[in-house]
Amino acid sequence: MLFNSYPFIVLFLPATLLGFFLLAKGAHRLAAAWLAAASIFFYGWWNPAYVLLLLASIGLNYVFGVRLARLHAAGRDEHAGRLLAMAVVANLLLLCYYKYAGFFLTNLGILAGTPLDLAVIALPLGISFFTFTQIAFLVDARRGKAKEYSLIHYCLFVTYFPHLIAGPILHHGEMMPQFGNNSTYRVKWRNLAVGLTLFLIGLYKKTVLADGIAEFVGPTFNAAAAGSAPTLLDAWCAALAYTFQIYFDFSGYSDMAIGLSRLFGIVLPLNFDSPYKATSIVDFWRRWHITLSRFLRDYLYFSLGGNRKGTARRYLNLFLTMLLGGFWHGAGWTFICWGALHGIYLMFNHGWGSLCRALRFEPKSLPGWTAFARLITFIAVVVAWVFFRAANVDAALVMLKGMAGMNGLLSPECLLTYWSAFGNWLIDQGADFPESNCFDGDAIKFTWIWVLIVVCWTFPNTQEILATYRPALVSPGYRNIMPGQSALNWMWNPTLGWLTVIAGLGIYAVLSISEFSEFIYFRF
Repeated sequence: MLFNSYPFIVLFLPATLLGFFLLAKGAHRLAAAWLAAASIFFYGWWNPAYVLLLLASIGLNYVFGVRLARLHAAGRDEHAGRLLAMAVVANLLLLCYYKYAGFFLTNLGILAGTPLDLAVIALPLGISFFTFTQIAFLVDARRGKAKEYSLIHYCLFVTYFPHLIAGPILHHGEMMPQFGNNSTYRVKWRNLAVGLTLFLIGLYKKTVLADGIAEFVGPTFNAAAAGSAPTLLDAWCAALAYTFQIYFDFSGYSDMAIGLSRLFGIVLPLNFDSPYKATSIVDFWRRWHITLSRFLRDYLYFSLGGNRKGTARRYLNLFLTMLLGGFWHGAGWTFICWGALHGIYLMFNHGWGSLCRALRFEPKSLPGWTAFARLITFIAVVVAWVFFRAANVDAALVMLKGMAGMNGLLSPECLLTYWSAFGNWLIDQGADFPESNCFDGDAIKFTWIWVLIVVCWTFPNTQEILATYRPALVSPGYRNIMPGQSALNWMWNPTLGWLTVIAGLGIYAVLSISEFSEFIYFRF
């Protein structure tokens, strides 16, 4: 079931919300059990067969977690360490079987010169997310940070439908106190207003902006996969179109997830914070999929040694962390290349920072540095997204050659009318205006890309617009998202004016729902 579908909006959400608060009047545990059961139903809508897999994973990890917490409390750290290793391996084996077995066997067959076939295995939705959520729980239980013994609350922690399919990746300590808080189970009109506003803004981002720009992406990337070489403008427009498609797709999902959860009085952690405003790759990963970055840092980068074993080892750890982060996104060489590229970016970013500190040079003091750093970071991210979207590495390289101008600098025919007399002069000089894979006779698509660039770089995000109502959990030390006093005029409040704006966006977003348009991160 998709957030951006009529069955979810018209049937599932109202029934779940009503049932939760009605049951909460009698027993909070019963309301929590109802929400967990509704979440399992939500998951099973896609494929009921995998509900058993999800429940088996929850049951096994709950037993492991309770045992780890008790071993820690008893001071039996050696036994706890062995049990943790066994539990993590069990989770990773499950993930590897469903997500990576085909990839490994295919490539092993290529190396051996003998095809190794494996029956096609449907990837369970959200397996990466509920696996990582539970690994984090196990590690926290081993460290004595997770002491929840309620099976109902643990089941709700894992299956909670606003985050189950595509995140955010939750920490046990963030959610369990909320599930046990009596105020969570009382209807609060402020929560309903904030939650509905976030949900409708997110729905607009998905159905209007992300789905609207998506049609510009496929033709050029598909042509590159088929061996056609896109020219400079075609390649850049397709790459930028995908850059904004995945931005508004994931931003929309993140807003909808936080908004849906807020309807139930539960606040999810911030997972998306205007990443294209980043002025470095380090800053980008503080803003894009924030909870995944946190997981990779806390449970992988630090486990590899972090920056505690010298400069060379630190850079290697950065690279390996991003390489594995790329592989987490998908079993394919394109995702590995994407992760490796971001690993290289981070190495250069940290190296540049170290050089500036050694020379006592402060680049931010230079006029225009922030705009320049933002532009360079954005271009680097766009280049990496080409690997993320391309059908294979060869297709990605064809796209990058086009973006570098190696496939020609020709302009699409549909733009000829905008050149007027100058265009006719170019034709007289022998210039060629071919058909375009990206524009398909519609130059308005070119304008769409520029509009979305302006939106991403200049508009406040939803967390800033609703900042006075604290819509999401923010980690300690994170940037202050509260805007200055001058911004109070445009910040959201439950007024008639804002009601009109949000209702208009919501109606347009609902009417724009296509037959089937899953979120990009559902595939991971």
